[in-house]
Amino acid sequence: MSLVTTDWLEKNLNTVRIFDASWHMPSSKRNAKKEFEEKHIKGALFWDVDQHSDKDSPYPHMMSNSDYWNRMLWSFGIQNNDHIIVYDYSDTYSSCRLWFSLKYFGHKKVSVLDGGMKKWLSENRPTSKVVDTNFGKFSNIEKLNPENKYKVKENSEWIKNKKQIDDNIKSKIFQTVDARSRERFDGKMDEPRPGLKKGCILGSKNIPFKDCINSKTNTFKTKNELSEIFKVNEVDISRPIVFTCGSGMTACVLGLAYSLISDKNAVIYDGSWSEYGKK
Repeated sequence: MSLVTTDWLEKNLNTVRIFDASWHMPSSKRNAKKEFEEKHIKGALFWDVDQHSDKDSPYPHMMSNSDYWNRMLWSFGIQNNDHIIVYDYSDTYSSCRLWFSLKYFGHKKVSVLDGGMKKWLSENRPTSKVVDTNFGKFSNIEKLNPENKYKVKENSEWIKNKKQIDDNIKSKIFQTVDARSRERFDGKMDEPRPGLKKGCILGSKNIPFKDCINSKTNTFKTKNELSEIFKVNEVDISRPIVFTCGSGMTACVLGLAYSLISDKNAVIYDGSWSEYGKK
């Protein structure tokens, strides 16, 4: 169950663990943490992709290592058998990045709230503004039962690096599919991050991630509609695919769409254009 509806979540609030994984482009002038503190789904914890990415990498949002992930989820009080629901209040559908990350580190039961916070609020569903600012920090680890320590199982083959992308330009073992807008993919507009070239990875194809989302409801399009979008953009779901974008975020939106129509695991080029397009 990769997606859950707002109706399902409201009925099951007490049986799941919830993360608000909102993230906004710097140009948006929005503060995801502040918005969470003012209004969030009851029981949700805030997950900051910038805080929990690899801080030793020069590129944004690179996946942290398994040891960090182990300690981080344990500090949130997460257990391996928890059903985790992730949502966002973001134009980039950033919840899909946490969905992918949880799956990458072996969590079995994880779903994205279809429509996210936008749909939840439009339906006048209950929210909370009470925040326990101490919960979910590493300082709480000593308070937890070590017998319940979270255990990761990393699926390292689900992430590709730059060398593998370069090698594939000649070997064509997998298709590379870019989630950025058509204008950015075609090199007709500047990248939002400084120091990056215009354009795309040689031989890659483009499915703007917003094409997969219904603009009115903020929900994913149907399986048939998604299949047609992949087909129209000449992406063959029967062949291996690696998704890319600007910084590994919206690639995961395409990854979820691909998972919905193929029942296969997504594979991401984590560095994406932030690494590949560096001048």
